[in-house]
Amino acid sequence: MPDHALPRPSDWLLRWAHLIRPGGSVLDLACGSGRHVRWLASEGFRVTAVDRDQAAVAPLQSLAEVIVADLENGPWPLGGRSFDAVVVTNYLWRPLLPAIVAAVAPGGALLYETFAAGQETLGRPSRPDFLLQPGELTAAADGLAVVAYECGQADEPLRFVQRIAAVRDAPGPVARHLCAV
Repeated sequence: MPDHALPRPSDWLLRWAHLIRPGGSVLDLACGSGRHVRWLASEGFRVTAVDRDQAAVAPLQSLAEVIVADLENGPWPLGGRSFDAVVVTNYLWRPLLPAIVAAVAPGGALLYETFAAGQETLGRPSRPDFLLQPGELTAAADGLAVVAYECGQADEPLRFVQRIAAVRDAPGPVARHLCAV
C-alpha cells in the first residue's frame, strides 16, 4: 500500500508512543489491517500483531510477528508473554482485559482507546457489550500507573471514547514515571 493510502495512526498512540522503550516489543491486539503495526514497525519497534482476520494481517508478515487468533472464542494466544507496550484501539472484549493488562511488562505501557457509553447516540457500535462505562478502563488498568486518561466525546470522526496511557513501573530505586493522573 502506498504511504499516502495508509490510514493515519491514532492520535492517542502518536501522543503517548514516547512511553514505549525505543526498539521495544509492542503487541497490537485486534490490529485489523495494521495501521498501527505499520507505523510502529517504521519507528523501529518489534511488533506482534494479533487479529482473527487472516486476509487482513497477511500483508503484515514482513513487518511483524503475526498471530491469527479468535480472541473472543479461543484461548489467549500469548500465554506468559509480556511486551514493552500493548496497543489496543477500537476493540473491547471484557473477558480479555485482565490478560491485556498482565501482558504489559515491567517498565512497559498500555495504550488503549475504544468506544464508550454515549456512542450509541451517534451510531455504531451501539451495543452496550462494545461500549465502556465511565471509569471502566481505569478500573481495568488497576496495578498500572495512569499517565493520562480521557473519557468523553472526541472529534474527527465524532465519537465517544475512553482512552488510557498507563505504565507498569519497573522495579528499582526510581520509578520511571513519578506522577500519575
